[in-house]
Amino acid sequence: MAVLGIPILENLYPSTMDMWPLESKEFNRNWQFYENLKQGKLTTTKCKDCGLVSWPPRVICPECYSENLEYTDLPNKGKIIVFSEEVRGVPLGFESPLIHAVIDLGVAPARRVLSRIVNCPAGVLKRGDEVQLAVFPVPAMPIDKGKLGTVMFERVFFAFEPVKK
Repeated sequence: MAVLGIPILENLYPSTMDMWPLESKEFNRNWQFYENLKQGKLTTTKCKDCGLVSWPPRVICPECYSENLEYTDLPNKGKIIVFSEEVRGVPLGFESPLIHAVIDLGVAPARRVLSRIVNCPAGVLKRGDEVQLAVFPVPAMPIDKGKLGTVMFERVFFAFEPVKK
């Protein structure tokens, strides 16, 4: 994630400017969520002790405080409940239009998920439109492996996109 145009930062990894999660096993206890995303699956955690399904994925059950969790699949499609579009004043690192939506996946606890909408021009989206999971790559993260050197860890993140009719 070199910052082009800023000579002092060229060929460096400015971690304070990285807006994406640290997804590797070394840095994140929810790493399996991101591995599932790489396979095109939206998942969350379910407690094996009390059965509570939580969104977003957790490392500890908020009901019984157990760490005995498993990943369970969520639907990859949903419907738009409400959305907002930013055409001007989009933050650095994002492209216009920047669209955020509350999406109904139709199942608890992820009945309503706040997510970005991608691959959609401004003015096209409507309430009730069907959207589907869209997994996209984000800049790789360098991880120092000691004697093995630095390796680049490939990362992904998710959004939703309109279902093509």
